[in-house]
Amino acid sequence: MKICAMLVLLATSVGSIAADAADANHGQTLARRWCATCHVVAANQQRPMGEAPPFASIAKRADFDPIRLTNFLLDPHPKMPNMSLTRTEAGDLVAYIATLAR
Repeated sequence: MKICAMLVLLATSVGSIAADAADANHGQTLARRWCATCHVVAANQQRPMGEAPPFASIAKRADFDPIRLTNFLLDPHPKMPNMSLTRTEAGDLVAYIATLAR
């Protein structure tokens, strides 16, 4: 039982360290390149043509989960283009989105 608890603690710590290592500035660059056509990705952006939610709205959702969003970006839904993001790029993009909750 103690081993399971230690493994959960270790996994949580590693996930937290990985999230902290994400580069939000790089994520902003990716957002402007890949996402701004459909999403509002920055406060100074005019409304896009798509119906996709603004990144700030995504960040402020009560159920915002960086790990779940990273996984979603790695396997996007049909309306999203296949951006072929690496895990690091998806993490950077999610780190940028998280900054918009403030």
